[in-house]
Amino acid sequence: MSPINSFLCERGIVNKTKSYNPSCVWDTESGMSLFKARDWWASVLGEGEEFDQGCLCVGDLDNSGSGYDKIVVGSYMGMLRVFSPQPVKPGEPSPADSQLLEVQLRDPVIQVEVGKFVSCSDLLHLAVLHPRKLSVYSVSGTAGNVEHGAQYQLKLIYEHNLQRTAFNMTYGTFGGSLCIQSMDGMLMFFEQESYSFGRFLPGFLLPGPLCYCCRTDTFLTVSSARQLESYRYETLAVATEAETRQDADQLSKSAGKRLMADWTLVLGEQALDLCAPSFSPTSSSIFVCGERNLYCLKDNGQIRFMKKLEYNPSCFLPYASVSEDTTNILLGNHNNMLLVYQDVTLKWAAQLSCSPVAIRLANFPDLRGVVVTLSSEGHLQCSYMGTDPSFFSTPKVDSREQDYAQMDTEMKSLQRVIREATRSQAGRTPTLEVVTVCFQAWVAWSASRIQFPFHILKVLSGRVVLACQSVLCLTLRCCCSTGVGSTTVVAFSAFLNGPYPPADLTGDVAVSYCTSTGIPRVAQCQFCLPLRLVCRPSSPSKNAKYKITVDTNNPPVNLCEVFPASCPHGQYKLLQMQLLSFPSHPSERYRIQSESFEDIWLVVKELVQRFDHHFARLGVKDFQNSFAGPIPLAEYFETVDHHFELRVNAEKYQDLLSERAIQFRAIQRRLLTRFKDKTPAPLQNLDTLMEGTYRQVIALADAAEENRACLDQAFARLRSATHLLILLVTLWQGLSTDQKAILEATLLPLLQDTPQLGWEESVDAAVSHLLRTCLSRSPKDQALSLSTAQLSMPKDTARLKKHITLLCDRLGKGGRLSLASEANAPTPVMMPGQPHGVLGLERRARVSFTALFRAFPHTPRPTSVCVRPPPPRVIEF
Repeated sequence: MSPINSFLCERGIVNKTKSYNPSCVWDTESGMSLFKARDWWASVLGEGEEFDQGCLCVGDLDNSGSGYDKIVVGSYMGMLRVFSPQPVKPGEPSPADSQLLEVQLRDPVIQVEVGKFVSCSDLLHLAVLHPRKLSVYSVSGTAGNVEHGAQYQLKLIYEHNLQRTAFNMTYGTFGGSLCIQSMDGMLMFFEQESYSFGRFLPGFLLPGPLCYCCRTDTFLTVSSARQLESYRYETLAVATEAETRQDADQLSKSAGKRLMADWTLVLGEQALDLCAPSFSPTSSSIFVCGERNLYCLKDNGQIRFMKKLEYNPSCFLPYASVSEDTTNILLGNHNNMLLVYQDVTLKWAAQLSCSPVAIRLANFPDLRGVVVTLSSEGHLQCSYMGTDPSFFSTPKVDSREQDYAQMDTEMKSLQRVIREATRSQAGRTPTLEVVTVCFQAWVAWSASRIQFPFHILKVLSGRVVLACQSVLCLTLRCCCSTGVGSTTVVAFSAFLNGPYPPADLTGDVAVSYCTSTGIPRVAQCQFCLPLRLVCRPSSPSKNAKYKITVDTNNPPVNLCEVFPASCPHGQYKLLQMQLLSFPSHPSERYRIQSESFEDIWLVVKELVQRFDHHFARLGVKDFQNSFAGPIPLAEYFETVDHHFELRVNAEKYQDLLSERAIQFRAIQRRLLTRFKDKTPAPLQNLDTLMEGTYRQVIALADAAEENRACLDQAFARLRSATHLLILLVTLWQGLSTDQKAILEATLLPLLQDTPQLGWEESVDAAVSHLLRTCLSRSPKDQALSLSTAQLSMPKDTARLKKHITLLCDRLGKGGRLSLASEANAPTPVMMPGQPHGVLGLERRARVSFTALFRAFPHTPRPTSVCVRPPPPRVIEF
């Protein structure tokens, strides 16, 4: 009788007199199994979380001494859970007390392991690997005073902050206890609470699986060259130490002990996982699960056996066999199957409910040898092999004899149809089915809402999707179509949905439809909402706090021609054009002024675009807008400081909420204990304290929500101010389109702030990179590699403001933005607005435009466009 049948007989699942042949329960072609894995316990973890092969481990984590295991699961969302499964009946949910612990960690969990990781202690501890940190915890349980059971706590013993991003780890009985492999190929060794040393693997490109063989004291990994490599711990310890990979390569060529692999084996494929279990003190085996093959090697690198797989494996686990000189292997695949091999012989196959990415064996009070599987979506399942048959029945195959004459006739008819279709298509001109989205510039304007029609051509049956910024609301009004191939008119309305103007008036239209042949297509178009949505005409203000002056190289124009929609009929008498005569080169200026710095952005952008369109329509080829400076950095930094202050307040509110929530839960527990006590005792004002704490929690939550709304508004204003800064720098230095795109990617890397990554640290890192590369003082000062420091919220904005000031200063001195490393070659810069002569003939125009722009009632600060140089001689029209 086979070992698997012996195992099933012990469970009372199969009859001892009957032996099951795996060939009758497993169909290699269809990937179906007659038997399903019998569910003992199952749970679904979280919602929208992701898991991988390192996120599962089992062990007696709380050191209960009973010999029973606990299940530890970590996720990429930072959730750490500990389970002690209990059997449930089919169809019933798992009891709540099966979950012992659930903790939200700050960083994603890459791998979890249970072992002896604390010096001078034989207790088991939990090691949690994060991208930039290694933490070791102890889990302890305290008996509860009520019937809800014991309470488990997670206590941090020690942690190591990693200088490099981690990929995976392994542990064993080598000089240290933990070894971490980084993304750049460095093995970092830790001896419990202290860091031991680190070594770079030679010829490294991409990280692979890592394990430790205790019998030979070697580390095994699969490199990007698709070969298995073995390194002795002694060789790693005495090799030359280097701070970077470049230093390691140079030292290995010049001096020091070069790190060499003990032996290598070419696999020819990438490995999913590898394992080196030690079932016997005299011999050990190395198992490698590849994409198409399963390898078993001796500890010296010689192949013991190899199994070619006819499916895509997802995970595997070798375990001890009852037969001598054999090893059992549990192997899961992407067909939701769990296979049991004894060396290369398939012994059993069972169907799971999902595809596993990690598999372990565990012992529980009611059952030993339970198979624990975890899927990438968070389906945690404890099962065992059984003989419950599946109700799937293989359909009968029609075994009638083939009529070759009928098949030949059918083939000839099909070939004739193909030839006729090919001949007809070759005779006519091919037509391309195109969907064109046309957005019209004219609008039907009312007091608070603007309606926009746009046309869609040749839509058979489609779906229209509109998208814009959150402060703007788009409402689809109607959709009219007159037939196939005709023009479809879609009208929608747009209006402000907040007390502040948006940073951008552009939006996107996406039309998804199907062609006449049934092929799905998507047509996209970008539209720009008119400025009248957020601005309206108003009288100019003589005194304004912020002023921006835009220069042109052409005579002044009538602003009613540039802004025809803002000059109603009969109000041209309010438009004044004053011409000033100066003895110098002609230069025309237009001034935009406002009580808010960031509100100038939309008006300046519209003015520059209108000027370009107006002079292009007149046939002026050398027209150019410019800005004479200086760059208003002080005003811009006020917006930055306001946004950063709100971010700091958000963190303070979060900390206060956490403290009050902990206090509220502690009071609840004490009150519950008092109420559960058989002998009544006075509450000692606990109810009053609980009510006061509850009010504080509600007040803090409301304040945090209000601060969140203010932060969204501040970020929108910061985006507007940043857009204005980019436009002014572009006009100031005459940047090209590519250079402007680099500057936008540097100063506007985020569309929205997140708690994990904010605007300040992102921009500071991007600007620092430009200052070290293309804007460095000399080629010798250029940085050779990117900074790998983890981004975190700064203490203040002094460093950021200093870097932005240096960026503008080096651009003003001839710096050039480029992604190439040699981009810091100085180029001559023509400063706009620089006089070409003294006391020469020059005409300067002063344009006072009364029908200018002020924000809607949500934003009472007026913005106006005018030109105000000193007035010598005035000629009025």
